[in-house]
Amino acid sequence: MNERRALGLGLSAVLLWSTVATAFKLTLAEFTPIQMLTIASIVSALALFIICALRGHLNLIASTFFANPWYYLLLGLINPLAYYLILFKAYALLPASQAQSINYSWAITLTLMAAVFLGQTIRKQDWLACILSYLGVIVIATKGDVLGLKFDSTLGVGLALLSTLLWAGYWILNTKNQAEPVVGVLLGFLVAIPFTIGLNLYESAPWSQITFNGWAAVTYVGLFEMGITFVLWLGALKSTNNTARISNLIFASPFISLILLATIIGEEIHPSTLIGLVMIIIGLFVQQLKFSNKLAPST
Repeated sequence: MNERRALGLGLSAVLLWSTVATAFKLTLAEFTPIQMLTIASIVSALALFIICALRGHLNLIASTFFANPWYYLLLGLINPLAYYLILFKAYALLPASQAQSINYSWAITLTLMAAVFLGQTIRKQDWLACILSYLGVIVIATKGDVLGLKFDSTLGVGLALLSTLLWAGYWILNTKNQAEPVVGVLLGFLVAIPFTIGLNLYESAPWSQITFNGWAAVTYVGLFEMGITFVLWLGALKSTNNTARISNLIFASPFISLILLATIIGEEIHPSTLIGLVMIIIGLFVQQLKFSNKLAPST
């Protein structure tokens, strides 16, 4: 194992993921969520296809899909189609700092869903993690007015929470996936793209107003949220003997992201967002101590 390489790949992935909330907001200024999903998915599929070609895995694409077509159809409909469409809509309705922070509670959702669908036991530490994290979500969503329970966008908060269900469900389904990982992710995009094109035709949103900056932003999202960064993270996990140390790097991502949102697009970061995010991260840390050996997907 090459620990220096693993750390470099892990840090690169975390830094790139830290930029995507800003890229989401810049892209959504010109694209509808459906348009954004379509172009980002095509970019991601092209990037992953090139990676498969460089690794000599092109021959695995068709054989992997036809070995279990309904399974990969389901995976593709969940992620990227439903997950990112709902996540992008949540970002369109909420400040990016809120949407991103709420989305980080997906690992807690995974704990609960794994108990239901995989028969895993929820221990006292897991319940503590759930309470901390979901209290953090409420603090963020209400801007600290927990008792008042008033939301800037009830729909936006609901969609952000729904995205955590979809992402956790996707990884639970993936626990039985024996395919080469990059090929498996590529198949999801290949399945989703025809549906996104159909949704675009139904939506009939104009494309002529999109500027070069908009196209650059959506390309960045496709490469570094959905595509290449996944490969970097996978490489980091494969190159290390200490998976926990590499996995813990992800905890830095939301805080770096808040700094970028404030400095690049000038978004005001409400103090309650930072407090709620800290609560979610503490919950994730508590949960990881007891849960990381049971199921450890990456985002």
